[in-house]
Amino acid sequence: MNTMYELTSKRYAELGVDTENALKLLERVPISIHCWQGDDVIGFENNDTGLSGGIQTTGNYPGKARTPDELMSDFDKACSLIPGRKRLNLHASYAIFEKGQKVDRDELEPWHFSAWVDYAKKRGLGLDFNPTFFSHPLAVGLTLSNPDPKIRDFWIRHGIACRKIAAYFAKELGTHCLYNLWIPDGLKDIPADRLSPRLLLKDSLDQIFAEKLDGVIDAVEGKVFGIGLEAYTVGSHEFYLGYAASHKGVYNLLDSGHYHPTEVISDKISALLCYFDLLPLHVSRPMRWDSDHVVRLDDEIIEISKEIVRNDALDRVLIGLDFFDASINRIAAWGIGTRNMQKGLLNALLLPNAKLAELQKEGKFTELLMLQEECKTLPLGTVWEEYCKRQNVPVNEDWFNRVIDYEKTVLQVRA
Repeated sequence: MNTMYELTSKRYAELGVDTENALKLLERVPISIHCWQGDDVIGFENNDTGLSGGIQTTGNYPGKARTPDELMSDFDKACSLIPGRKRLNLHASYAIFEKGQKVDRDELEPWHFSAWVDYAKKRGLGLDFNPTFFSHPLAVGLTLSNPDPKIRDFWIRHGIACRKIAAYFAKELGTHCLYNLWIPDGLKDIPADRLSPRLLLKDSLDQIFAEKLDGVIDAVEGKVFGIGLEAYTVGSHEFYLGYAASHKGVYNLLDSGHYHPTEVISDKISALLCYFDLLPLHVSRPMRWDSDHVVRLDDEIIEISKEIVRNDALDRVLIGLDFFDASINRIAAWGIGTRNMQKGLLNALLLPNAKLAELQKEGKFTELLMLQEECKTLPLGTVWEEYCKRQNVPVNEDWFNRVIDYEKTVLQVRA
């Protein structure tokens, strides 16, 4: 144990904080890292539709993954630079087909993802899963709320197929699989009828979630608006919150970029914990809108982390990341975003949360304000460095040098 860490531990101990306990707690918290940062949300279907349904990436930084092997290799590199427990979050569009055996999304089966299961088993990773309701010829308009029964039934079959794949993941890997459903349904201009599409969506969800599947944690993800659906979103926050509250076993996933710019999900966490035993999150960084920027250690990440920790919800909140930036090194983006999420959690674990809560309860708001401000300059960085050393990952900016070496030897070779 180095002298700087010992001195730092003593400083935290003066406030009643045990740094060793904080490190042990952080070590057990898994972060679900999204596969789609590695290839700009392209997937492996090789269709000509391109990104659609409110999904868009910007930038053309060289070296993006083009094949399953390249994506797996890049994710391995990112994981070697990130401490702690990790999970891998997949979309259905990342199915891996044998040559000449491609099927459409409503016919996907577990074996189309067996390579991902083998990959996860070898690395001790859990898998989470998302049906893909975008970037498809039948996703240019409405999907689960489509008045055309042929189109709606196609997407219902897709949703059901993906839940069976999620159950396969859970069984094979011996850990839960978070199945998260998001659709891009909505209208560009003011609708004449807001109710009918939502009733169709409700019926579609009832069919998708009809069968209870072992190991699958079901979630629905709302949004305030998207590209091409600025006026009306069928699956709004209120719609999905009501659906989850009235359907046992379905949870309302909060995405930090899916609300009005003046809203923050840190304020919503404690509210939902009052009613749900689990709360899934997608953490990203909105920039004026749901632009999915790489997570920074900003005020909202700090507040999200505080709400998770001080409400004793590390085992109840399922933390996942959701961002994609094609303008920078994609592996570095994974590293920056995930390490920042972990730093936020460590910061929260190192706060005298019981003392702060007691001051609020006693009405000592002047002392509360003082202590909250003093905590902002506590030596978090020293404890983070100790954590990285114990996890055998690079400390400080040295991890980025590993990324640059990988870029020179691997990424730049890709055509």
